[in-house]
Amino acid sequence: MDTTSRLLMFLEVIERGSFAKAAANRNIDRSVISKQITRLEDELGVRLLNRTTRSFSLTAAGAEMIKKAGELRELLGETVRLAENYHQEPRGVLKITASGFIARRYLLPVINNFQKRFPQVEIELLSSDIYVDIVSEGIDLAFRIGEPKDSTLIARKIARNRRIIIASPDFIKTYGMPERIEELADLPAVSYSSSQLKVESIPYLNDQGELKEQKTKSVFRTNDPESLISKTLSGTTYFAAPAFLVADEVKEGRLIPLLTHVKLIDLNPMYAIYPHRDLPVRTRLFFDAVREYLGKEKPLWEEAIPDFERLYQGA
Repeated sequence: MDTTSRLLMFLEVIERGSFAKAAANRNIDRSVISKQITRLEDELGVRLLNRTTRSFSLTAAGAEMIKKAGELRELLGETVRLAENYHQEPRGVLKITASGFIARRYLLPVINNFQKRFPQVEIELLSSDIYVDIVSEGIDLAFRIGEPKDSTLIARKIARNRRIIIASPDFIKTYGMPERIEELADLPAVSYSSSQLKVESIPYLNDQGELKEQKTKSVFRTNDPESLISKTLSGTTYFAAPAFLVADEVKEGRLIPLLTHVKLIDLNPMYAIYPHRDLPVRTRLFFDAVREYLGKEKPLWEEAIPDFERLYQGA
């Protein structure tokens, strides 16, 4: 292993916060990482870490080396991307991340067709509802709802994300069809809830164009989209849902839109996020394939909701 490789290993240790995590990611023993960092210190002639039995901290020299290691990784990445763009056919490994639901419903069909077209491209799909550091994880392309907090990343909006309030015919038979949004406060609802996000209200514009929020009475909360839809289909709750969660349930009459005269505020759009403007050809082609599949003007999922373009636009 040369000095460059050891510097990148050192950077990974710092980004992941421990020798053990860096070793696990590389599928090697922790002692190998420790020995290579010691060898790096010997080569550079400076101490990079102050170590104890349980933790470590960067020395002043270590902090400077981390900056240089980050610049080195960026330079190497740019070099590889430049070379890849000279390939006549896309090849190599494409690393993608998305939430489990988006990955299953909207990315897998694209992946299957993409690899038929470009069999020399290998794809690694990290399905996670937790936002990962796409730089340290080596992710080429992430698909997420909402813009990233990291302003150094590139984010491109690829699809709008409208709300729809839905319930089953059995729910309406039991509780009646609500006529005013205020009535939702007393009706049982499902809601999305995770360690990062809890949805407890429905934002909308009233007749005067003022922004309001209607609190909901959530009796079932989960971070699993399929469970939210299944619970709604059971007839025991209604759901103020992102439209991309709906498949054919509305078209088939198993779910019915409620309060369609209300002007609902859109949710955060879906974005494609990537670390560099200069995309390798395989990444650029996959990005284009996803945009084509989802629909550039009208998102794919809105096609499954009859007359959706006229719903929730205000009376």
